[in-house]
Amino acid sequence: MPVGRAMRGAVETRSVSPVFVGRTRELGALHDALAGAAAGEPQALLIAGEAGVGKTRLVEEFATAARSRGAVVALGGCVEIGADGLPFAPLSTALRRLRRELPGELAAAAEGQEEELARLLPELGTEAAREARRDEHGMARLFELTARLLERVAAEHTVILALEDLHWADASTRHLLAYLLRTLRTGRLVVLATYRSDDIHRRHPLRPLLAELDRLRTVRRIELGRFTREEVGCQMAGILAREPDPDHVDEIFERSDGNAFFVEELAVAGPASCRTGLTDSLRDLLLVRVEGLPESAQQVARIVAEGGSTVEYRLLAAVARLAEDDLLAALRAAVNSSILTPAPDRDGYRFRHSLVREAVSDDLLPGERSRLNRQYAEALEADPTLVPADERVTRLASYWYQARDPAKALPAVLDASVEARRRHAHSEQLRLLERAMELWDSVPDTVRSTLRPADYTEVYPPCGCDPETTPLRYLDLMAEAAVAGRLSSERERALKITKRALRLLEEDPDPLRAAWFWVQRSRLTQSLARGDGWTELGTAQELVRGLPPSEVHAEVLATAAAWSMLHRPGPDAMAAAERAVEYARMVGAQDIELNARLTLGGLMVDAGDIDAGLAAMYEVKDRATALGVDPVVGRSHINLPSALEGVGRSEEAVALLRDGVRVTRALGLLDSEDWVWGNLAESLHSLGRWDEAAEAAGNALRVERGARPRAGALMRLAHLALDRGNLTEASRHLSAARASLGTHDPMPQYALPLTCVALGIAAGEGRLPDARAELLEALDAGFPAGTQRYGWPLLVAAAGAEADALGAPATDSGRPAVLDRLRAAAKTLATGAPVWEAYDAWLRAELRRAEGRPAPEEWSAAVAALEPLQRPYDLARGRLRLAEALLASGAEEDDRARATDLLRLCATVADHLGARPLARSATLLAQRARLTLHSVPRRQTAGPAGPADALGLTGRERDVLRLVAAGHTNRRIAEELFISPKTASVHVSNILAKLGVSGRGEAAAVAHRLGLFPAEAGTGPMAG
Repeated sequence: MPVGRAMRGAVETRSVSPVFVGRTRELGALHDALAGAAAGEPQALLIAGEAGVGKTRLVEEFATAARSRGAVVALGGCVEIGADGLPFAPLSTALRRLRRELPGELAAAAEGQEEELARLLPELGTEAAREARRDEHGMARLFELTARLLERVAAEHTVILALEDLHWADASTRHLLAYLLRTLRTGRLVVLATYRSDDIHRRHPLRPLLAELDRLRTVRRIELGRFTREEVGCQMAGILAREPDPDHVDEIFERSDGNAFFVEELAVAGPASCRTGLTDSLRDLLLVRVEGLPESAQQVARIVAEGGSTVEYRLLAAVARLAEDDLLAALRAAVNSSILTPAPDRDGYRFRHSLVREAVSDDLLPGERSRLNRQYAEALEADPTLVPADERVTRLASYWYQARDPAKALPAVLDASVEARRRHAHSEQLRLLERAMELWDSVPDTVRSTLRPADYTEVYPPCGCDPETTPLRYLDLMAEAAVAGRLSSERERALKITKRALRLLEEDPDPLRAAWFWVQRSRLTQSLARGDGWTELGTAQELVRGLPPSEVHAEVLATAAAWSMLHRPGPDAMAAAERAVEYARMVGAQDIELNARLTLGGLMVDAGDIDAGLAAMYEVKDRATALGVDPVVGRSHINLPSALEGVGRSEEAVALLRDGVRVTRALGLLDSEDWVWGNLAESLHSLGRWDEAAEAAGNALRVERGARPRAGALMRLAHLALDRGNLTEASRHLSAARASLGTHDPMPQYALPLTCVALGIAAGEGRLPDARAELLEALDAGFPAGTQRYGWPLLVAAAGAEADALGAPATDSGRPAVLDRLRAAAKTLATGAPVWEAYDAWLRAELRRAEGRPAPEEWSAAVAALEPLQRPYDLARGRLRLAEALLASGAEEDDRARATDLLRLCATVADHLGARPLARSATLLAQRARLTLHSVPRRQTAGPAGPADALGLTGRERDVLRLVAAGHTNRRIAEELFISPKTASVHVSNILAKLGVSGRGEAAAVAHRLGLFPAEAGTGPMAG
C-alpha cells in the first residue's frame, strides 16, 4: 500500500463535507444522460464552473451512483507540468483504467490495431512498432481508431469516460475530444468533461473548441453556479459535524460568495480567523492552512507544487532529500490538513485542490522555482524509473526548461518533440520545436554539435550527408516545425516559420532546401485562401531546374502537376506529371511516383484518352492499397470516381465512393473523407438519387477540414435546390460556397459549376441580363483544356435560358450574339465520351429552340444520346423539349401520342425527384396541348382492375418490378425469385416495354407514382 494511504491519524481535521449538498438539477441531467447511454445512444456533456465551485465533487458523486448501477467509470485528468500539458494524458489515463476494469473487452476491441492505439496506451504495443508507420494522416487514423475502440467496448457495457480540467488540456487532447464528440454514433457511452469557466479568456486555446461543441446539438453544457446561503449552511454542517452558528454562516457566505472550496477553507479557519486577520486576497486565503504546517511540510508542499499535477513518492523523496521518517512526517501533516492527498492512480501525491497548488507555486521565489526544477531534472536523469515511461521524456524536457538551463533543455526538448510526433501529437510537437528554436542561440556550439537532424520532415533534403554524423542545423528545426504546423492545422504558425526559413536561405543559399520550403509555402498559401500557390511553386521549379534528380525535385514536379490538373489542365500539366513519374522512379520515391501516376491518369482522361487513363488510375489505387501508401489510397478514392463521373460512369463512381467512405474512415483519412462525400453527392445527383445526394453533401459538411471540400458540398446543395425550384435556398448555398472559396484561387472545377448555378438562379428569377453576365464572364475567361465536363452543362443551361426567354422584347436584341458565343465555345470542348456527345446534341437542339425553331429531329437525337446515360433528370428535360417540338411541328396524331408518352415519363420522373419546375413545365405543356398525363388504359373485362393489371403485367413481372423498385440488380432478383439472371433480364425488358420507359429508374418511379407496392413505400435500400 502506498505510504500516503495509510497515514490517517487522530489529529485529522475534516475539511470536506461528507454530505453532498445541492446540485439536484445538475445531477439529474447526468443521470438522464446515463439512462440515454444505457439505451444505446452516446451522450456528451460539458460541466463548466469557476475554480472551487464543486465540479470534481459532482463528477465523483455521479460516478459513485453510476457504478452502483453497473456502469464502468474511466476517469482521466489533464496533467499540468509547469506550463505544459502531457499529450493525450487524460485519454491515456482513462483508457488505462478502462483496461483494468474490462481487460478482455478492451483487448478484443483493439485487436489488430494495437500498435496504432499504443500511441495512446503504450501497454498495447512496442516502441519499435510505433516507429514503423509515419504519414501525415497518422493523427486522424489514431482518432478514428480511438472512436471505434470506445464504441466496441461500450457495445455491451455502459461506460463513462470522464475528463477533468479541460482548461489544461493539450491541443492534441482537445482535437481528439472534438473528433469523438462529432463522430461517436453508437454504444452505451457517456463522455463528460469539466473545465474552469473563469479561466477561459478570449485567447484561451479551449475557447474555439467550446464554440465548436456549442454548435453540436448532441453536446449538452451544465453550468455549475455558486451555493445559496442555505446550501452553504448545509456544507458547513457537514464539515463541522454540527449545526453552525447562523451568524457564522452569514459571514462565511458573504466572504466565500457561495464558492464551495472557499467555504471549506473559511470553515476550517474558524470564526476567529474570519473576523480578524484574514485578508481578502485569494492567494492569502488559500495559503492560510499551508502556512500553519510545520516548516518541513511547507517545504514538501512547495516541492510538490512545482513537480506537476501529481508527483510520485520516489521522485519526491529524491528531490526533497529528507530522511524517510522526516519526509513521511511532513507528508502526514500535509495530508491530515487536507493540503495534499494520495494520488488515486499511482504511488504519489497531489494537491487536494489545484487552486492551492497554484497559490503555493505562485508564492515561490524565481530562484527557488528554477532550483526545484533542476533538482527534479537531475533526479529523473539519475533514475529514469522514477516516473512512468510514457511521461519521462516530456517531464524531463519541462523540468530542464523551467530550470533555465538551455544547454540541458535543448536536447531534452528535442527528444520530447520526437516523442510527441511518434504519438501523432503534432500540436505539442510544434510547441516543443518552437521552444527549441527559442533556446537555440543560448546553447553552446559544443552542445549543438552533438545534436542530430530532426526526426521526420517528409522529403526535406539531407544534403547527401549521413544524418547520423551531420549536426542538426537551425534550418532543420524550422523544417520539422513547418511540417508539424501543417499536420496540426496550425497553418498560420507554419507559414510564419516557412517565411523565416526562406529569409535565412536568401543569406545562405541552398536550392534544394529552398525549393522544399517554397512547396510548403504554396500548400499553406492555398489552404489559408491567400492565393493559388502557383507563384510559390514556380519559384520551387526554378530552384530545382538543372539539378540532379532527387526526392525534392520529384516532389516539386508532382505538386506542380497536381496543381495544373486542377487549375490549368492540358499538355503542359501532362508533361509535368510524366517528368514527376520519371524522377520519382529514378530516386525510388514510391509514394511520390504513385501520386504523380494518379495525376497523370486523370489528365489522360481529361485529354480524351479515357480507357487508358482510367486503367492507370485503377492500377495506382490497387498498388497503393497493396503497399499501404494510405495518402494515395485516399486520393485515389477521390480522383478516380471523379474521373468516372466526368465521363458519365456515375454508377461505377458511386460504388467506388461508397467503398471510399469505408476506407477513409478505417485509415483515419479525414482530409480525404470530406472529398469522398462531396463527390458521392455529385454522382448521386446525376443518377437521380437526390435525397441520398443531399445526405452525402451534409456528411461532407459535417467532416469538412478545409474551404474547398466545404465549397464543393455547398455547391452540390445549391444545384439540388435549383433543380427542385427552391431559388432562395440555392442562392444561400451559392453565396456560402463562393465565400468559402474566396477570390484568390479560381479553379475551373468550382468556378464553372458555380457559374452554372448562378446562371440558373438568375434565369429562374427572370433576370436574363444577370444570367448573360455570368455566362459572358466565364466565356471571356475561356474553358481550359480538359474542362468539358463543366463546360457542356454551362453551355446547355445558358442556351436553355435564352430559349425560355424567347419573345421578351427587352432581351431579344442581344440573343443572336449570345448564341454565336455559345456555338464558338462549343467548338473548343471535347466530345470523346458518350456523355459529352449527348451534351453536344442537347446544345444543338437548345440553340435551335432559342432561335424559335422546333427541330424535333435534333431533339430526337439528343434524347437518344441521353437515354443510355442513367441520368433521369437530364433525360426527362430532353423528353419535355422533344414533346414540345413534336407538338409545335404540326401535331399529327402519332406525334401527339408520342408527345403524351414523353410527357408522362417526364412528369413521373419530376414527381419522383421533387423537381417542381420540370413538373410544372410538363403540366403546362400538356394543358396547352390538351393532353392528359395521368390516364391509365381501362381493362376491357368486368370487375375492378388494379394498376398492375391495367398495365398488363403478369404475376411474375409484378414480382420482378417490386424488386426493381427496391433497387435490386438482375442477379439479386434472380436470387430472390429462384430464377436465372438471364430470365430476370428478360422480365425486366418486358416490364420496361409495357411501362413505356427506357430504364430501371423510370420503371421504379412509375411503380412509386401508381402505388403498386404501398407496403414497401419509402423503405427501399440505398444502392451502392
